[in-house]
Amino acid sequence: MVTSHNPSDSPATVDPIRVGISTCLLGQKVRFDAGHKRDRYITDILGEYFSFVPVCPELEVGMGVPREAVRLVGNPESPSMVGRQSGTDWTERMNTYSADRVARRDLRGLSGYILKKDSPSCGMARVKVYDPHGMPQKSGAGLYAAALQKQHPLLPIEEEGRLNDPRLRDNFIIRVFAYSRLQEVFKGRFAPKNVVAFHAAHKYLMLAHSPKHFKLLGPLVAAITQHNPDDFREQYCRLFMEGLAVRSTVPKNVNVLQHIVGFLKKDITAFEKADILKVIDEYHRELLPLVVPVTLINHYIRKHDVHWVKDQVYLNPHPKEMMLRNHV
Repeated sequence: MVTSHNPSDSPATVDPIRVGISTCLLGQKVRFDAGHKRDRYITDILGEYFSFVPVCPELEVGMGVPREAVRLVGNPESPSMVGRQSGTDWTERMNTYSADRVARRDLRGLSGYILKKDSPSCGMARVKVYDPHGMPQKSGAGLYAAALQKQHPLLPIEEEGRLNDPRLRDNFIIRVFAYSRLQEVFKGRFAPKNVVAFHAAHKYLMLAHSPKHFKLLGPLVAAITQHNPDDFREQYCRLFMEGLAVRSTVPKNVNVLQHIVGFLKKDITAFEKADILKVIDEYHRELLPLVVPVTLINHYIRKHDVHWVKDQVYLNPHPKEMMLRNHV
């Protein structure tokens, strides 16, 4: 096994990226009713590329299986967790457990996290919080999920339900692979040369998500040697992950694709250029998925060995076998 996380590599040639996950999503019977919520997309598709680190807060805090169901009550900003029938208050125990659990060694170095939606412990957002009259409002976050997001603010986190949306799924997986590469480039001794190369390779990926963040990152990288390494790392990683969290759009992708075609103009014929632009236009009109113009452009880049462009992560942000761009 090699340590490369090049998205174009097959899963058999790379070390799997470590991703945290709510245990029930893997099919383990840890829920309050002794059931599970196995998600086959997660286990059968993402499992080819990710090494999952399972956590079930309610089981690990000592509630047992099966157990009384719990719910959130009170202030959505700082809700309490109580048993639905008994009223047993688990708040302090869950908050103490969560603060400790998210800081443990096995959760350091994760490149992503998939949480169980609607869970009073693991729900990322829109979790029901009951007011004093017993009326629910979808306005809270699970206690463990809140601690996780606080401890790991840059970590790509998503709920399994939202992964059914092709655009949200694509954005999440792009961020997971990108965060893994980001962690790798800042591992060990600070090497400005490697950071500059990383930034250059992610130019068009960032432009497809947030031109604003690309403009903010440029001057920071240009003055890299003038910064304290720790300060630079904090600023760059924050801006980089914030930028990728902005969802790409068809117009932003079209702009990037047209820029890349500009690097091919000396190598392709007028007919070939017209053919590429036609495909880009059809993608712009949402008649074709993004995979079509990207595949065509990749063909000409490989054919003419266009060095600088072929290293752009935008063209291969995740393994093609995942077929994510077939749906966006």
